[in-house]
Amino acid sequence: MVLKGIKRRWIYNSLGFTVAVFGILVIAFFVVVRGYFYSGIEQNIKSRAEELCDIIESCSVDSDEDFVNISRVYIENFKNKDAMQITVFNKNDEAIMSSSGFLPEKSEKRPDYDEAKFSDTKMGIWEGKSLTKEKIMAVTRSVYDHEGNYLGAIRYAVSMEKANARINFVFVALVVISFLVIAVIVISGLYFVRSIVNPVSDICSKAKQIARGDFHVKIGKKYDDEIGELSDTINYMAEELDVTEKLKNEFISSVSHELRTPLTAIKGWAETMQLCEDSPETRRKGLTVIVKEAERLSWIVEGLLDFSSIKEKRIKLIKEKIDILAEIGEAVYMFKDRAENEKKALIYNEPKMLPPVMGDKNRLRQVFINILDNALKYTSEGGAVSVDVKVKDDKISISFTDNGCGIPPEHLSNVTKKFYKANYLQQGSGIGLAIVDEIVSLHGGTLNILSEEGFGTTVTVVLPVFLESEDENESDSDKNADI
Repeated sequence: MVLKGIKRRWIYNSLGFTVAVFGILVIAFFVVVRGYFYSGIEQNIKSRAEELCDIIESCSVDSDEDFVNISRVYIENFKNKDAMQITVFNKNDEAIMSSSGFLPEKSEKRPDYDEAKFSDTKMGIWEGKSLTKEKIMAVTRSVYDHEGNYLGAIRYAVSMEKANARINFVFVALVVISFLVIAVIVISGLYFVRSIVNPVSDICSKAKQIARGDFHVKIGKKYDDEIGELSDTINYMAEELDVTEKLKNEFISSVSHELRTPLTAIKGWAETMQLCEDSPETRRKGLTVIVKEAERLSWIVEGLLDFSSIKEKRIKLIKEKIDILAEIGEAVYMFKDRAENEKKALIYNEPKMLPPVMGDKNRLRQVFINILDNALKYTSEGGAVSVDVKVKDDKISISFTDNGCGIPPEHLSNVTKKFYKANYLQQGSGIGLAIVDEIVSLHGGTLNILSEEGFGTTVTVVLPVFLESEDENESDSDKNADI
């Protein structure tokens, strides 16, 4: 199995750390167990050595002969001869008796004997190997008479082979247990990592398909956790991209149609004028149509440029203190003739006076024009569009109400999105309300839309009133803001 990615990182980081921790714990436990065993053996030997010394001191040994006799009796009655070897040395450093019946060779190392003889504690300890390569622990206790004269020494030696075997058994058991625990951790860890890696790999594969334009791909949700949430998010993103792609295609189709219609009219009347050069009436009528359709083209192009500016956050506002009442009145006046021609009523409940607003008059007029254009567009012949203005709590509310077809509830929340059109049978690019919403927002206002299908729509623009108490210098600095 080739480990890569998250699996390899997990092996190197988490598993490596776990192995290191277990290794340290095993070594530490081994040292503790070894110390426990060795310390117990050492204390046992020391107690035995003190035992004989207590006997010698209680018998008031005054001569070498007394020391030898008492040592011989002690060795003969010693019960643990199989587990511990006792050797008695005289004051000339010579081994004179042993519990095993065999005297040790002179060449055998006895650093404990030298330590006991010259140490203030009268005792020496040594761990090493005998001449037979056997691991032993030896404790030597030097003996003195009541006048402080050196009589000799008693050496206790214990084989450490059984103790080491037990310690090694414990160590091997710890290693085996550690490997089993690590194996369990590896298996469970790899299962857990696979439960992350496999879904992520599937998500990556599906995301690549989405990137290539296949927005109908769905990622299966196996876990109700962060991975599941990521799957839901990407599925939602794919759905939104699919919707956006459809809206974009519909937008391109709609704009193409919008551009083609005036271009066709311009081309047609230009050709007609070429054929009827001697007819002033035809030329006048043709030029009228060409100018009108050229203005329509200009309006469409301006809308597209505004949309591009919104998308790239490059809308420029030239703010100043303006008479908002004049801008509303001018926008309404622009649509009076159109409303009459289409046999629709345009009612403007004009207030006598409105407080000023800090804003870009051209952009705000564009807002009102777009809203009125939509209201008339979706109002049937014989219908009415009304404009009402109210002032409350330093806010100006301009409401545009029509009794047209209305907006279905499922479309209402999307009408300010780019490319979106609730009714594709009507002309338009679907970016008008998106531009309106952005401009109003940049003026610190809000755009509210209420509609009931079959009864009409009310679009309300709420703008903050300019307060004279505001810092004039700060207002001036915002006049030429590039948003």
